[in-house]
Amino acid sequence: MSTPLFRAAPLRRLPLAVLLPLAFASTSQAQSLVDIYEMAKGHDATFQSARSQYEANLAKADQGKAALLPTVALSAGATRTQLESYAIKGSPAPTQDRPYTTQTAGINASQPLYRPANLATYRQSQKGLELAEAAMSQAEQDLIVRVSQAYFDVLSAQDSLAFVQAQKAAVAEQLASAKRNFEVGTATITDTREAQARFDLVTAQEIAADNDLRVKSVALELLVGKAGLKPKRIQSGAKLPAVDVQSIDNWVAQSEQHHPGLRQARANLDVAKLETEKATAGHKPTVDFTLGYNSQRNINGTAVTTASTQANVATAGITANLPLFAGFATQNRIREAAALEDKARSDLEGAQRQVAQVTRTAYLGLQAGQGQVKAYEAAEASSQVALEANKLGYQVGVRINIDVLNSQSQLFQTKRDLAKARYDVLIGQLKLRQAAGVLKAEDLQPINALLAP
Repeated sequence: MSTPLFRAAPLRRLPLAVLLPLAFASTSQAQSLVDIYEMAKGHDATFQSARSQYEANLAKADQGKAALLPTVALSAGATRTQLESYAIKGSPAPTQDRPYTTQTAGINASQPLYRPANLATYRQSQKGLELAEAAMSQAEQDLIVRVSQAYFDVLSAQDSLAFVQAQKAAVAEQLASAKRNFEVGTATITDTREAQARFDLVTAQEIAADNDLRVKSVALELLVGKAGLKPKRIQSGAKLPAVDVQSIDNWVAQSEQHHPGLRQARANLDVAKLETEKATAGHKPTVDFTLGYNSQRNINGTAVTTASTQANVATAGITANLPLFAGFATQNRIREAAALEDKARSDLEGAQRQVAQVTRTAYLGLQAGQGQVKAYEAAEASSQVALEANKLGYQVGVRINIDVLNSQSQLFQTKRDLAKARYDVLIGQLKLRQAAGVLKAEDLQPINALLAP
């Protein structure tokens, strides 16, 4: 669907005092949506935390390989012993009182041959890679939506302030006209008081709109980490980018395949299944291949001899171990792992339902937003005609001042709602792609192309 985002004619009706801030907002120092997104990537604490967690998960995944690789250890030691040996009465054994030193050094290696628990641990580490990638994707998509929402919140607040100021100027003109008519006797004091009341009300609305703009600007600056931002405005006459016309079922199907939350839930289920395998492996044997070379040197003999000796021993072998009984620890661990596997399966089902609901909600919300844009465009044209008719009726005496004031209020309210509805459609497109799990930074480019150069 393509609709004009702003019309040139209504903007030309705005007072110069309103148009000047809008003109300065599109200066060379202004930032586009893509510029602000890139700045947010380097500053936003939530995104930086997700990136650090991603790097940690990558390192943790590599740790799982260690359980399948050989282990090699080098050992060395030296012991100084003071031997005192005395003959028992009647024994021919000699009396000894001497020191001796024992030095040892060796290198030993072990290679797992059959350890099902280690293999399950390795496969879990690979699932950890999927978890890390899905979590990082989710963080990036969340940042895109948060930045875009904050960006258009500022633009919407600027529009609200501009329209309120334009309405204030129009009410001020109507107030001056009512005062002149009262002075010449062609209008009652009621017209003047009604115009004054409306002027005071619009003044209060202007203060609220100005404060709202300041708050929205601060929120964007905190997200980016830079003060004095000037978001580029939508070009006059720009058209909304076309919306993908896929059916709602196609969007839901995409979300089931690509949504980061579902990818994490599936990976968690796979990890839980492997944890059950690890628990079951507690009943299975383990087989390792061992290899070693050790040397022992005895200086000044040992406890049984006084001769200095050295022994070098090379070993190679296969070690098997079969657990028989571990105090029911293995059985209880299997029960625990099976229950956690059921929990992960239920979590996946719940996540699928939630993602499908969010996707349908985003799709219907975007459709409703497009309908609102069409309705507000028609309402804007009708309100403009009604205002002109009421002004003419007031001049010829068939309408009173309050009719003109109400028409002005309705027109500017419609303009404000139309501008916000268009921003909501742009955000709705991003949220729909986020719900389907296919949102990327490149999706900001069509929106960025709408901004003033």
